[in-house]
Amino acid sequence: MLPDMSVFTPGQVVEETGFSLDTLRYYERIGLLEPVGRNAAGQRRFTQDDIGWLGMVRCLRDTGMPIAEMLRFAELVRAGEHTIPDRIALLEAHDRRVEAQVANLREKQTAIRNKIGYYRAVSC
Repeated sequence: MLPDMSVFTPGQVVEETGFSLDTLRYYERIGLLEPVGRNAAGQRRFTQDDIGWLGMVRCLRDTGMPIAEMLRFAELVRAGEHTIPDRIALLEAHDRRVEAQVANLREKQTAIRNKIGYYRAVSC
C-alpha cells in the first residue's frame, strides 16, 4: 500500500498496480489513462486519483474486458454523471461474461477434483 502522498513516481505506481512502465505509457497514449502530470524536470507524477483509476483498469483487464470496452468505459466516466446508466449497462454486460467464465472454471474444477478422487481411490 502506498503511503499517503499527493504525488507518486512511476516506480511507485508500477509497484502498486503491477502494470509495467510501458503499459502505463501505452494507457496514457491511447487515452485509457488521462494525461499524467509532470514535475518541473518533466518527470511523470501520478496522483491518488490516477492510482485509483488504474486499480479499476486492473480489475477490468484481469477479468478479460477488451481494451476497446475499457476505453468506452473511460469515455463514459469522463463524460459525467449523466452517463451512469450507460456505465451500469457496460459493467453489467461484463459481469455476465465474468460469471460465465467462473461457471466454466467451476465445471473444470469439478472434473479435476473427480480425477483427484479417482486417483486417491485407486492408490490405496
